[in-house]
Amino acid sequence: MSTSSAETSPSRSEDARPEVQPGLESNAIGFLDAVSIGLNATSPAYSLAAVLGPIVVLVGVAAPGVLFVSFVPMLLIASAFYFLNRVDPDCGTTFSWVTRAMGPWFGWMGGWAIAMTGVLVVGSLADVAVRFLLLVFGLDDAASNNTLVTVLAIGLIVLMTWICVVGTEVSGRVQTWLNFAQIAALLIFIAVALARGLSGNGLPGGETPALSWLNPFAQGTAALSAGLLLGVFAYWGWESAVNLNEETTDSASTPGRAAILSTVILLITYIGTAVAVLVLVGPAFLADNAGEEEMVFALIAREALGGLGWIVLLAVSMSAIASTQTTIIPASRTALSMARRAAFPAYFGRISARHRTPAVSTWWVAVIAIIWYVVVRQISENALFDSLTALSLLIAFYYSLTGFACAVYYRRLLLRSVKGFLLIGVGPVVGAVMLAWLLVLSVIAMSNPENSYSGQSWFGVGPPLVIGIFLFAIGAVFMVASRVAGTRYWQERPSTVEDDEVPVSEGGDAA
Repeated sequence: MSTSSAETSPSRSEDARPEVQPGLESNAIGFLDAVSIGLNATSPAYSLAAVLGPIVVLVGVAAPGVLFVSFVPMLLIASAFYFLNRVDPDCGTTFSWVTRAMGPWFGWMGGWAIAMTGVLVVGSLADVAVRFLLLVFGLDDAASNNTLVTVLAIGLIVLMTWICVVGTEVSGRVQTWLNFAQIAALLIFIAVALARGLSGNGLPGGETPALSWLNPFAQGTAALSAGLLLGVFAYWGWESAVNLNEETTDSASTPGRAAILSTVILLITYIGTAVAVLVLVGPAFLADNAGEEEMVFALIAREALGGLGWIVLLAVSMSAIASTQTTIIPASRTALSMARRAAFPAYFGRISARHRTPAVSTWWVAVIAIIWYVVVRQISENALFDSLTALSLLIAFYYSLTGFACAVYYRRLLLRSVKGFLLIGVGPVVGAVMLAWLLVLSVIAMSNPENSYSGQSWFGVGPPLVIGIFLFAIGAVFMVASRVAGTRYWQERPSTVEDDEVPVSEGGDAA
C-alpha cells in the first residue's frame, strides 16, 4: 500500500532517527476546485494558441477531427489514473503506481519525467502570460522587450510558487477564479467569432462549418500523426488534479472523477474554438501566419475581432498564468512522494508545518525552472520553443507507463467482469500503445533538424531530441546513484491488486 502523507519523513538510512513531519492538508480541495486545477494545468487558451495554427497547416479544416482523435488516448489514460488512484491515492501518482506494478526502475523514471515537465514548461508559460497581459493593456513595445518580459516572467513564477506554498486551499480558490475568467473569455470569443463568421463579417477566407471537419483522415495518415503529436500536448496536464489527491475530499474517487471531467470539458472547448476560428478567419490565414506560434491569436484578436480583441488576449494570459501555478503542482508532489519512499533525498520530503504544503520541493521546482528558462532564453526564443517540443517525449513516456501499469497491476482480476476488462485492461493498454506510437513518431520527427523551431543541428539531430535525451540521461545518472546508495526504495518489488482493493465489483459496477 502507498505511504500515507501523515507518516514520518524517511531518513537517509534505517539507523538514523526520522524527522517527524506534518502531513499534507487533507480536504483542502473540493471537486469543483479539482476540476479547475485539472483544466488550468492544461492551459486551454494558451495550448490552443500554440497548436491550432500548426494543426491547421497540417490537416486544414480537419483540425477539429484531429483534436477529437487526440482526446481518445487522454480519456483512456484518464481511466487508468482513476482506477489506480482508487487503490493508491498517493500524490506521486505515476511514480507510486508504476513502482507498485512494474518495480522501482520504471517507477523512478516515470517520476523523473513528471518532475522534468514542470522544469521545461513553467518559464515558457510565464513568458506568454506576461506578453499577452501587456498586449491586453496596449503595451505592445513592452511586450516585445525580451529583457522586461523575462524579469516579469520570473516575478510571476515566484508569485505563483508562493501561492502554492501558502496553501492548497488558497491555490484552489485562485485556480477557480482564473478558470472562470479563462473559460468565460473563450466562450465569448467562440460566440462572437461564430456570429461574425456566419454573418459574413469575418475575414475573406472564412469557411462554412461542415461535418467533414470531424474527419481526421482527410489529409492522410502522415498529416494525422503529426497533428496528433500537437494534439496530445494540448490536452496534457489534466492529471494535476490527481496529484492533489491527498489534499482533496474523498481522495480515492474525487481526483479521478475531476480528471476525467476535465478532459471532456477540454474536448468541447477545443473543438468549439477550432470551429470558431476556421469560420472566422479560415485555414489560409492560419497557414500564412504559422510562424507566429501562439501570437497568432493576437493577430486574430486584432484583425478579426476589432475592439473585442482584448477578450482573446485576456483568455490566453489568464490561461498561462493559471498553468504557471498548476504545472508546479505535479512536479513538487511527485518529488515529495519520491522523497517519502527514499527514491529522492529526504530533504525534498519536508512539509511546511505552518502551511502543510511541500514547501521545499515546490521552491526547488521553481528555482530549477527559472534557471532553465533564463539559460534557454539567452540562447534564443526558438530554443525556448524547442524546449517545449521536447515535452512530447516526457508526456508520452509517463502517460504510456501509467496505462501499462494499470493493466499489469490488475492483471489477476481483469477477467472478473466485462466492465473491468474494458476500463482497467483494454482501455488503458490501447491508450498506452497509442502514446508509445506517438513517442516513436516524436523521436523520428525530432531527429530531423529541419523540424525544430531553430532549424539548427545539435549533434546531427534536432535540438528537441537532444534536450529530451539529455533530461533522460541526467535522470538515469541520478537513478543509478540512488540505487548505489541502497536506499529502502530499491527493496520494493512489483505486486498486484488485493481482493479488498478492487474498484470494480464482479458484477461490473464501479465501487
